[in-house]
Amino acid sequence: MSTVNITIPSVGESITEATIEEWFKQSGDYVEKEDVIVSLETDKASVEITAEASGVLTTSAEEGDTLEIGAKIGSIDSSKKAEGDSGGSKEDKAEDSEDKSAKSNEKSEASSNDEQAEVSNSSAKGKAGPAAKHILGDKGLSESDVKGTGPKGNITKADAQNAKAGDKTSGKASDSTKSSGEKSEKKIESPSFESRESRKVKMTTLRKRIAERLVQAQQTAAILTTFNEVDMTEVMSLRSKYKDDFEKRFDTRLGFMGLFVKSVCEALKDFPAVNAFIEDDSLIYNDFVNMGIAVGGPKGLVVPVIKDADLKGLHHIESEIRGFAQKAQNNKLSIDDLTGGTFTISNGGVYGSLMSTPILNPPQSAILGMHSIQERPMVVDGEIKVRPMMYLALSYDHRVIDGKESVSFLVKIKERLEDPRRLILGI
Repeated sequence: MSTVNITIPSVGESITEATIEEWFKQSGDYVEKEDVIVSLETDKASVEITAEASGVLTTSAEEGDTLEIGAKIGSIDSSKKAEGDSGGSKEDKAEDSEDKSAKSNEKSEASSNDEQAEVSNSSAKGKAGPAAKHILGDKGLSESDVKGTGPKGNITKADAQNAKAGDKTSGKASDSTKSSGEKSEKKIESPSFESRESRKVKMTTLRKRIAERLVQAQQTAAILTTFNEVDMTEVMSLRSKYKDDFEKRFDTRLGFMGLFVKSVCEALKDFPAVNAFIEDDSLIYNDFVNMGIAVGGPKGLVVPVIKDADLKGLHHIESEIRGFAQKAQNNKLSIDDLTGGTFTISNGGVYGSLMSTPILNPPQSAILGMHSIQERPMVVDGEIKVRPMMYLALSYDHRVIDGKESVSFLVKIKERLEDPRRLILGI
């Protein structure tokens, strides 16, 4: 067949629909096989779809449309070739290319000044998709304020993200045209309050799913939270002493999160109910640990999962955590990255949180909250000493975990962090 249909693929067991986030190619464009042509947003992550064949693209769904898995969103006519491709021999094409290049060089010098003037003085005529419009709205910009770099001058999400409030396409060069030696500061623009109006913005699929799951957790589980505090002196000393050697050996930095993951994995062996969950009228006990690490991304909180964390070394865990953080910032997390977790750690301390009560990540029965490290006066061996302290919070489902188990579990984590040698000895 000369026509290849583009459909919304099955991207996860529980995912039934996806929203078209952005078309990178437009109807009528020629695409090569494996070109990224569209990104889809599901309730877990963004997914990029590549062309299965080379040909001319025809789209049948718009950005912002939400469709079921398997729905057709476009097609590629593989019988059509790129414009100017006559199918001749390689030698003929090479000669044609040389002729065109020579003619083009003759014209380019005469027209370059006119083209530059046209680019700098013309206003953007392209359209912005829903994602780009959302970003422009937050910055107080309209489509006419931004020069689109997409097909047919359309404004891409990157164009919107790079645009600055107050910038116009007229007479202003973009940051990308500055010399490489010139540094430009990236500023987070605040919404404009000049209009004194309210703006209605449709929730993204991911944000809607986050809202649903948070409400579900509150309504279906008997959530309680227990607190403790950890003296981080030994952990900080360990990290300070060995971080350079660790990075040289494993090519990844030694952070606190890896030690927390290892401590939690050991504690879960002592208290298996914390790693269990309810299914119908049964309790499912997991004899493995898939550790979820809550990460803040551009679209909201996501929880990538370190599979079999209890079997991995500290350097593998640290490497995966940093890889997930980079993927989250670039919206590159896959469905597999986000599924299968049995326990979650959330680090509100990176945002300055001193204490909080984290919410469960269903169907899991517990979540550990880390917080800021703060120096406080503590009584140690009868003397008052200044110590770097961190509050820990364990939110848990009381239907699965008893109070005694939750408190003892948190104490086990505290003991291992205050004396990291326990991790080596397994006690």
